[in-house]
Amino acid sequence: QLAQMPEGLGCFLVPRLLPDSSDNGLRFQRLKDKLGNRANASSEVEFHQSLAQLIGQPGKGVQTIIEMVTLTRLDCAISSAGMMRAAVGEAVHHCRHRSVMGKLLIDQPLMRNVLADMSVDLAAATALSFRLAQSFDASQNDSIQAAYARLMTPVIKYWTCKIVPGFVYEAMECLGGNGYVEDGNLARYYREAPLNAIWEGSGNVMCLDILRVLEKNGQALNQVIESLRSDLLGLISESAVTEVRSVIDSANRNPGTARAAAERLAMLAAAAELRRSGWDDVAQALIATRLDGRWRCTYGMLPSQWVNPVLTAVFGTAAGS
Repeated sequence: QLAQMPEGLGCFLVPRLLPDSSDNGLRFQRLKDKLGNRANASSEVEFHQSLAQLIGQPGKGVQTIIEMVTLTRLDCAISSAGMMRAAVGEAVHHCRHRSVMGKLLIDQPLMRNVLADMSVDLAAATALSFRLAQSFDASQNDSIQAAYARLMTPVIKYWTCKIVPGFVYEAMECLGGNGYVEDGNLARYYREAPLNAIWEGSGNVMCLDILRVLEKNGQALNQVIESLRSDLLGLISESAVTEVRSVIDSANRNPGTARAAAERLAMLAAAAELRRSGWDDVAQALIATRLDGRWRCTYGMLPSQWVNPVLTAVFGTAAGS
């Protein structure tokens, strides 16, 4: 809990009960009636003469909270990737067993394209989340990893969490009307999907944090870009990397373009990590459609040459019957 001190905002731990087991003056006003996330209760609390323990330095509460928030932003990215995997798993399972006009959905070209196109984003979100976790582990002894962790935390949190609602909806549509009923998992996933993009800093907050990092430590961007350029050597043109850098520089001058910068950097980083992980086919599909391709608003527009390679990479087979 943040509270005002003479030195500024401080961060406090407020126990519900005192050491003698007596009440600590917490008054719970109500449980919030949330759209989703119902298993995790959220309440409105008033504090009445409550005792609290200061965490960190007086007046440094925001900095203390940020340390915690950085870790939970990683959690948001990882759990979003997990939800995407669960949703597309439901869709693939359904398509492997549902026949339409005498043919399984999984064997029909348009459905295969949709699933493959979704799988590109799933692979990107998974690769980015675990690459970010790796940078957290290595940041104590590696300045490049520390720069990656600081700059890419808001980038990866922004992109990964932001795409989940549309992604889960597309998985729901693969099931047709059965996906829209409460008996199945996808209705619950759909209600849950927007939450991680809102928690621990919404989309605009993430983008402003990116600009803050660039203002305070411009060298972090140079280190990250050089690392990505090295990982993508031979797979992407130098002009493509330069274009991403140009979009980021533009956002420094015009904050209204910060979302575009965040997404372009996320896609460049995803391609690099997919390549580093040996998923060259998926990396090339991502580059062709997310970096070099025209803007799209729905899944199912993947060039046909990438459909089978992507499905094979993500699901171990071509996902057919």
